[in-house]
Amino acid sequence: MTFQIAVDIGGTFTDLVALDESSGHVLVDKSPSQRDDPISAVLRVIEKAGVPAHEVELFIHGTTVSTNALIERKGTRVAYITNTGFRDVIFIQNANRRDLYSLEWEKPRPLAARFDCLEIDCRVDSTGAVRRELDPDDVTELIEHLRTERIGSVAISFLFSYVNAVHEVELAEKLRDALPELFISLSHEVYPRWRENDRGHTTIADAYLKPLFSRYVSNLERGLADAGSPANLLVMKSNGGVVEAEAALLQPANFLVSGPVGGVLGGAHFASLAGINDLMTIDIGGTSCDVSLVSNQELRRAASFEIELGMPVGAPMVDIRTIGAGGGSIAWIDPGGLLRVGPQSAGSDPGPACYGEGGVAATLTDANLLLGRLNPANFCGGDIRLEAGLAETAVAELAHELGQPLVDTARSIVDLANHNMVDALNVISVERGIDPRDHALVACRAPAPCTRQRSPRSSGSRRCSSRPTLATRRRSGC
Repeated sequence: MTFQIAVDIGGTFTDLVALDESSGHVLVDKSPSQRDDPISAVLRVIEKAGVPAHEVELFIHGTTVSTNALIERKGTRVAYITNTGFRDVIFIQNANRRDLYSLEWEKPRPLAARFDCLEIDCRVDSTGAVRRELDPDDVTELIEHLRTERIGSVAISFLFSYVNAVHEVELAEKLRDALPELFISLSHEVYPRWRENDRGHTTIADAYLKPLFSRYVSNLERGLADAGSPANLLVMKSNGGVVEAEAALLQPANFLVSGPVGGVLGGAHFASLAGINDLMTIDIGGTSCDVSLVSNQELRRAASFEIELGMPVGAPMVDIRTIGAGGGSIAWIDPGGLLRVGPQSAGSDPGPACYGEGGVAATLTDANLLLGRLNPANFCGGDIRLEAGLAETAVAELAHELGQPLVDTARSIVDLANHNMVDALNVISVERGIDPRDHALVACRAPAPCTRQRSPRSSGSRRCSSRPTLATRRRSGC
C-alpha cells in the first residue's frame, strides 16, 4: 500500500490530504500548527491521520513560511552589494507614496540596513561590454566586513548583469572561497530584468529568506527521512507549479504564496468538473483569508509581490489577495471607539480564548461559538474541546466597552469579518470592472470525511469512502 500526501502549513492549523493509491480512498486531517517547530506539526498530522510514514511515496508541500518571514521581518541579516554610486537606489525607491498629503508618512525601510549596503568598483555597460574590472581592494574590504559583522547572507546586484553577469559570478566565487558558509543571491539568477530598484529589492528578499527557507526545507526532508519515509518531497511554487526540494532551496523568493495557491488550483479544478468556468475562490483559514479570480478557467497571474509600498519582489505568481481575516482574527476597539476585527491573529498558540490555552482576546472563533455555529465537542475532529465560558468572558469585555448585549457583540464581530472578506472579493472583481454575479463563489477547505471508521493503523484517523466533491452556489452578488 502506498500513499500520496499533500500538507499545507497555515498560521493556525496544519492540514493534510492523503490518497491511498491502492483503494482510491482519501484521508483528511488537521492538527494545530507550531510556529517554533513547524516540522513537528507536519509529522504529527501524518501520524494522527494513521498514514504509515514508510508507505508515503510522494509528499507535496505548500507553505507560507517565506511570506510570514517577509511581512514580520524575521529573516536573516543581509549585505547588499552593488556598483559604486548605486547603494542608495533601494532607499530612494520609486517616486510614489501611500498617503499623498500625509506629513507623517515614512517610506518603508529596505530589508538591508544602509550600513550593510556596500559598493564595488566595477562596471558593465548596457551592451554587456566590461568597462571596469572588479577592484581587488574592494573585494578584500568586503570580505573583511562580512567576516567581522558575521553576516550570513549576501545579495549581489550589479548594473546590466542581466546582459553580462561576469562580475556577479566572479565576486560570488571569491566570496564562497573565503566564506564557504555564506548564502549568496545573484540578481541575474533571481530577477534578470532591468529596473535597478525592483531587481535590488528582489535579490535582497531572496537573500533575506534563503537561510530560513533552506533550514525549513532541509529540516522537513530530514524529519521525513527520520520517520522512515522514502517520499519524494515537492514544494509548491507561487506560480502553481512544483519543484523538488533541492531546487526550492535555490530561490526562496519564488515561494511567497506557496500555500494559498493550492486552494486556487483546487477550486478551479473542481469547478471545471461542475461545468463552471468563471469563479472566485475564497480560502478562509485560522489567520488569513485568501481570494482569487479565475476567468474562463484561466488563473490570473501577477509579476510581483509587494512587501510594502515601493518594495517589490519580482516573481511569477498566481494573483492572490490576502487579508487578515480568519478564525483566529482578534476583535478589538480602535481609539475612535469602533469595533475592528484583525489583522492581528491569536494563531494556534495561544489561540482563541475558547481553546483554553491562555488566550484572552476575543476572536472570530469565540464569536461563532457563542452564536451556536460551532460544535464545542467536535472541533478539529474532537482534538480541541472548545470552552464556551472562556469565549463568553472574552467577548463580554468588548460588549461592556461597546455598551451592547453579548450576543449582539458576537454577531457584530462575525458581520464585520464577513464584510472584510466581501471587500477583498470586491477588490478582485468590481474594482477591475468585473461583475461578480457572473461568477461562482468556491470555498476552499479540507473536505469533510464521508464516513468515519476505525483505521487498523490509528484509532483517530478519518477515512473518506469516496473522493471529495465540490459544492458551489451561484449568488446574486457579493
